[in-house]
Amino acid sequence: MLDLKTVRAELAKHYDLAPSVELAEAHKDIYARMDRVVTPADWAIYAPYVVAINALKKERGAVVLAHNYMTPDIYHGISDFVGDSLQLAIKATEVEADIIVQCGVHFMAETSKILNPQKTVLMPDMEAGCSLAESITADGIAEMRAKYPGAPVVSYVNTTAEVKAASDICCTSSNAAQIVGALPEDTIIMTPDQYLAQNIARQVPQKNVVWWAGSCIVHEQYTAQDLKDFREWNPDTRIIAHPECPPDVVAEADFSGSTSGIIDYVTREKPQKAMLVTECSMASNISDELPEVDFVGPCNMCPYMKKITLEKVLYSLHTMTGQVEVDPEVADKARLAVQRMIDLSRKLGI
Repeated sequence: MLDLKTVRAELAKHYDLAPSVELAEAHKDIYARMDRVVTPADWAIYAPYVVAINALKKERGAVVLAHNYMTPDIYHGISDFVGDSLQLAIKATEVEADIIVQCGVHFMAETSKILNPQKTVLMPDMEAGCSLAESITADGIAEMRAKYPGAPVVSYVNTTAEVKAASDICCTSSNAAQIVGALPEDTIIMTPDQYLAQNIARQVPQKNVVWWAGSCIVHEQYTAQDLKDFREWNPDTRIIAHPECPPDVVAEADFSGSTSGIIDYVTREKPQKAMLVTECSMASNISDELPEVDFVGPCNMCPYMKKITLEKVLYSLHTMTGQVEVDPEVADKARLAVQRMIDLSRKLGI
């Protein structure tokens, strides 16, 4: 566990991180990307960290990969590339920088390391885990294989390196249906998200999709009744759900898609009001690009994603601590599953 007193004491020796109206004004171009959701007072607090991190990135030759669930100060302030799990996995194979700072959760940093064994991958907080990733182990994969002999295992990228290594191919919420549909076998094992698997099963009825009983602590909280109540209260709101939500929630929504799919949909459709049934930073991060859309509740926040802060990113990059390592033998096997996903996605034009 990070000792924040130690972190702050070390940073104070090298950086002036006091709130600064002057820095906030000098970098108002960055603030303009988030000013609908970040107050001027908060930007004065964030600005010194953003300036310090961006300068240190250049000095170190580092890039920041940030997931869509990061807070706006990270998403808009310091990221070089943003996206969902698939987009970040692909980008990790393309960056030329020697240092990757992963602003997301631990399995994402592992994926970047798996795809870039010679690069340094920094995780600002090693405790930024994932309830879904932790719901299955390699033993669970073996259990499913024994139950369904000959069926390929498609594991969500929201899994550990060990689980990826035990799988045949990975998927994300944006490519799962296409990958499952493209596999030649009739029965497909999907792990670990039971709701994603059930939603994919509806999209590819020609396959017998079976699943592991895992779920995401953010998306499993939503209920179909929540959506019905909200629609009754505000019938003009477009309801958009992530496929990690239970099937009855997805059925009640107007659209369901991955984080990148949700962004594409809202950007294309530009509804007057939209409710994103997913992690609540999504709406915050795209609201400034879509001022014509009024994003309305609800808000279920991922406690793991929110462990990543500007302070921790600066400390990790300054001290070069939080380096992610993956056993080479495990990494080699996991890389095959991830690379198969990337290659098949490209072949399918995803």
